[in-house]
Amino acid sequence: MDLQAFVDPNLPEADLIVLKHLHHDIANFEATNSSSHSEKEDTNGSTTRRKPHASAADSSNEEATISQLDALNDPSNTSFEPTVFVTFDMGHLRTKLHPYIYKHILVPYIAFARKIVRVDTDVVMLTHLFLYFSTSVPSAILLYRHFTYLHGVLHWIMQSYYVGTYTLMMHQHIHMGGILTKSNPIIHAFDVLFPYITNPLLGHTWNSYYYHHIKHHHVEGNGPDDLSSTIRYQRDSILDFAHYVLRFMFLVWIELPLYFFRHGKYSQGLKAFFWEVSTYISIAALYRYVDARATVFVFLLPLCMLRIGLMVGNWGQHALVDEEDPTSDLRSSITLIDVASNRFCFNDGYHTSHHLNPRRHWRDHPAAFMRAKQKYATERALVFKNIDYIMMTVKLMQKDYKYLAKCLVPIGETQMRMSLE
Repeated sequence: MDLQAFVDPNLPEADLIVLKHLHHDIANFEATNSSSHSEKEDTNGSTTRRKPHASAADSSNEEATISQLDALNDPSNTSFEPTVFVTFDMGHLRTKLHPYIYKHILVPYIAFARKIVRVDTDVVMLTHLFLYFSTSVPSAILLYRHFTYLHGVLHWIMQSYYVGTYTLMMHQHIHMGGILTKSNPIIHAFDVLFPYITNPLLGHTWNSYYYHHIKHHHVEGNGPDDLSSTIRYQRDSILDFAHYVLRFMFLVWIELPLYFFRHGKYSQGLKAFFWEVSTYISIAALYRYVDARATVFVFLLPLCMLRIGLMVGNWGQHALVDEEDPTSDLRSSITLIDVASNRFCFNDGYHTSHHLNPRRHWRDHPAAFMRAKQKYATERALVFKNIDYIMMTVKLMQKDYKYLAKCLVPIGETQMRMSLE
């Protein structure tokens, strides 16, 4: 497969729009560059420069792309499309579902869900809450009532499949202070409380994601004081990566509170310590006094798997940090246009956009990227396609830089002038 030319048809619609625009930029540059090389230099020795009307056309194309992306998120626009399922876009559902099912089941469900969720686009959040409370929660209860190893293994496999999407749903939850409407006190109370049920089932300790990610990672931005910073490591070393993962797994419970204490944030340090340790104590009590086997499959395996997954992902997100300017959001993180990150994990691929504005809604990232495209190009930010954060980490461990180069989507003339060699 030609990684440089391949465009995954399973990308979300917004990603296809963005990638089409970036490929158009590359084609325009190559055509202009080829034309300028074919012409002789003028008497001053300067080559023919890009014609003004080409820049005007590019600007018009960029504005049209941004308008198209904005329309998808605007409930007042006829092109508005909420996300109902991570697997399928609305366009696919309209054409593939039986008309009766679409009209009498899906459309009423969307209308109902839009009254429940906080943002009109986020019907998918309610869909997934229904999913977790109709599968994960009952399955966990059944394991404690009547444990079998077959059920335990199947439960863990199911949770492993859910965890990526769930974690990025919670990522939206902690950044926006919830995902459901605040107008109804009962719904809002559920929005506040449901993570205390579902988080441990998917490997999260209570509130630790909030304190580590919001109050720590986004404050330090992968800089030298960030406990999860990659800058202290050789990012293509398996030994360094193993140290990075194991340090997080076994020491975060004490390192994070100590970080807050060092910075005079004693209340946050105590809260981070309390919630992390109270989760461990609860799991230990379930193991010791209720059912050890069920606890292993319901809580311990998801906890270990998530901790490893978080560090594998964070390594991929920040492995290409610029050592000269490690705190730059544009130079310490990357952008991925891929199915795993953006279709199944709520546009997690737009990590640079997220660091530029941590409270930006996940559906707004593609349009925000387009608006800041020139800034990305000027700062030599990195954009990749056909690769997710896990494979980014894997390819770094393999030192397969040619593969990574083939996945790079050059933005700006500086990157477009580069070759694989």
